[in-house]
Amino acid sequence: MPLALDNIRVGRVYRLTNYGEIRFLQAMERLSGVNFKMKDLDTLEFYELEELLRWGRGKDYDLDELR
Repeated sequence: MPLALDNIRVGRVYRLTNYGEIRFLQAMERLSGVNFKMKDLDTLEFYELEELLRWGRGKDYDLDELR
């Protein structure tokens, strides 16, 4: 069962699975509501969480806290 977006905390690490793509992300700062600035730990790029979920949530959508 995926973690609710309301439960994301700054500084914590998460695994996001969506449409067959797996990303390891760290929440860097809260921008507004449930939108966060996220750092991809594999590529070191920054994304907004809304940007990663813009095209919806696939059947395999899952968000888990790792550390």
